[in-house]
Amino acid sequence: MTSHSSSETVLMCAALLVALGAMASAAGPGVTVSEFGATPEGTPVEQYVLTNANGLSATIMTYGATLTHLLVPDRDGNLGDIVLGFDSLDGYLAGHPYFGSTVGRYANRIAGGKFTLDGGEYTLAQNNGPNSLHGGRKGYDKVVWQAKIVRRAAGPAAEFTYFSPDGEEGYPGNLSVRVVFTLTNKDELKIEYWARTDKPTPVNLTNHAYFNLAGAENRGILGHRLMLDADRYTPVDDTLIPTGEIAPVAGTALDFSRLKRIGKDIKQAGGDPVGYDHNFVLNSKGRSLSLAARAEEAGSGRVLEMYTTEPGVQFYSGNFLDGSLTGKGGAIYEQYHGFCLEAQHFPDTPNQPGFPSVILDPGRVYRQTTVYRFLTKPPRRGAQ
Repeated sequence: MTSHSSSETVLMCAALLVALGAMASAAGPGVTVSEFGATPEGTPVEQYVLTNANGLSATIMTYGATLTHLLVPDRDGNLGDIVLGFDSLDGYLAGHPYFGSTVGRYANRIAGGKFTLDGGEYTLAQNNGPNSLHGGRKGYDKVVWQAKIVRRAAGPAAEFTYFSPDGEEGYPGNLSVRVVFTLTNKDELKIEYWARTDKPTPVNLTNHAYFNLAGAENRGILGHRLMLDADRYTPVDDTLIPTGEIAPVAGTALDFSRLKRIGKDIKQAGGDPVGYDHNFVLNSKGRSLSLAARAEEAGSGRVLEMYTTEPGVQFYSGNFLDGSLTGKGGAIYEQYHGFCLEAQHFPDTPNQPGFPSVILDPGRVYRQTTVYRFLTKPPRRGAQ
């Protein structure tokens, strides 16, 4: 692994941002497509760069329908990349903790890698201790999706599609999945999901972006302030499988009902390693597109608001990042370098009859919408 000094890392990241910004400026608002290498099997991988009318840009590649870059302004108008990832395809192919990936067929964990549906037992890969995680050993994050530019009045957009055959990773039914990313001219990254099946099957899709509002090359996220519109959460056992209980956050380290520094109570959050990796039960209950979370970073002034139609959100504080991965511009991704807000149904729902159902039946359409909205705010009075 090549090491870099902090000054070299800053220069490399600055050069990358200048290059990305120049590409976006040259192209203007819209969508550009470029090659991004190929898989070991020789399948080409492309990047789709969405640039809105205000100069924000989002890059999604066809490998894993993965969000690789997201450039948004700070309070002074300077663009910064706020998602963790790699400079080249090789980093993603070598294995990573789902940086920016679209995950499925079932996001999060299924206990013991098994579930029963309509009297039949289905066995999945146990790729996370005794459990199945994010679709198995080769989930949707590790396949090449088909993609094309699509028209959206709200802003530039690209559509990604994948056909998941019956039996893939142990799941029943042929599943056709469609995901549309739109970078709206209101400075929102809107992600819309659709899926259809020919057999009953569990479906739970999400995007696994790791955010750092200070800039993905910068210090960690413990100083960020976070609000989650959730009065309850689903407690878990020592393998992060829900116990079936839905408990109040009040009086616990998981209480983010008001803006709070992520690091304030993190040592009381439990886990090994210690940190947040919990499903929060949203007060909206998934009934409409509603505010789920708000994150703020004082140094840059960046604010992220998350809206979703899902009943839950997994807040993950990057506990398992351990410095072994070198990301964009040579940045070393240490513990708590980024955080995730994964819109979802609850973990292990196929084995938890008390949770909202995730079973998609033939003739019905799975739909989900999640929006990440980007704002800035001035420094607090008296701040230097």
